Amino acid sequence: MSKRTYLSRLCDAELKLALQSSGAVLIEGAKWCGKTSTAGKAAGSIVYMQDPDNAKAYHAIADTKPSLLLKGETPRLIDEWQVAPVLWDAVRFEVDQRAERGQFILTGSAVPPDNVTAHTGTGRIARLMMRPMSLFESLESNGQISLRALFNGKQEDVGSVSELSIEKIAHILCRGGWPASIDLEGVSALRMAMDYVEAIINQDVQRVDGVEKNPERVRLLLRSLARNISTTANYQTIKQDIEATDISISDKTISTYMNALRRIFVVEDLPAWAPSLRSKTAIRTAAKRHFVDPSIATAVMRTNPEGILNDFEYFGFLFEALCTRDIRIYAQANDGDVFHYRDKTELEADLIVRLRDGRWAAIEVKLGNKQIEEAAKNLLALKARIDDEKMGKNSFLMIITGAQYAYCRKDGIWVVPIGCLKD
Repeated sequence: MSKRTYLSRLCDAELKLALQSSGAVLIEGAKWCGKTSTAGKAAGSIVYMQDPDNAKAYHAIADTKPSLLLKGETPRLIDEWQVAPVLWDAVRFEVDQRAERGQFILTGSAVPPDNVTAHTGTGRIARLMMRPMSLFESLESNGQISLRALFNGKQEDVGSVSELSIEKIAHILCRGGWPASIDLEGVSALRMAMDYVEAIINQDVQRVDGVEKNPERVRLLLRSLARNISTTANYQTIKQDIEATDISISDKTISTYMNALRRIFVVEDLPAWAPSLRSKTAIRTAAKRHFVDPSIATAVMRTNPEGILNDFEYFGFLFEALCTRDIRIYAQANDGDVFHYRDKTELEADLIVRLRDGRWAAIEVKLGNKQIEEAAKNLLALKARIDDEKMGKNSFLMIITGAQYAYCRKDGIWVVPIGCLKD
């Protein structure tokens, strides 16, 4: 396949809007997810803080007169600003002085340690989260079923068909949504996720907070998270997982390592939804374990498409992780957030999308067609349990599958392949 130029991202429009309303915009997200390329398309000038030829000079300028790094055509992109945290306050101050919108774009693949900036930037620096590419962005979903259209009641049942086979989905899972790997084939496409995991273990997680970490314990922690992906495994489960290898680890160490992984946007757990219910049913509040991209799990487990095709149970958990990544991206483009739901009766929904205006939708994820009836029963039971007067009526119910055909059932539930979805 020939190498493509820039593939449009859903956050292109979000960035444009943010620049029109704020003096500066911070794009945060995992390393290699495409922040610099996206920001560079919108920037008038760029300073690369990690440019090997100029990094020392830039650091010296940041230490003595950071305002010099802010001079240039606007929007001025400061790539990986967190390597010189003083730039945050410099940008905030300069935004105040200029009193104009769209002056700066900051990108960062790590959250700097607490208390390194004097101000939060609230009201001056807008924040934009960027993740690896969704299937619609990588041109692997035809996008015939739109989350926005479903919420607005305008989605037509046109008999959409996904071109993604189960084998292709397995490959996509292991390759991930890393922009640089999208055009690659075979083993080469899988290499980036493996390299990413090694960089996390040996470099990135070590530098983020100044706390020395044992690479072997980091690897074992990542493996436990990978084994427990799309579940609500607690620290005790993770601790037992790690200690089964005869390596001891304390709860405090797990907490420290997890916080570091969150700071570099590797771990992104899915919080629980706590709606108002008709009855006094207790709601489980544990978050589901997720990485920012499911390929991190397959890379750390050292498996491949053939491996997960031979373990359909694990494949199902990974498929849920893939759908979670994509729905998060599509929801963000609609000014929404994503949760999961589970109560003490074990009634659950894999994904809840809640828009800022209060509208909500419940989604179940099923790799094949055999579990669709059970999933539909769960969704209808959840719909009946929610207090409409306090929460508002749900906009739609959906089952995302790894199958080919999209359709709306007689009970109003949409059955949609992941290869047909978009924002």
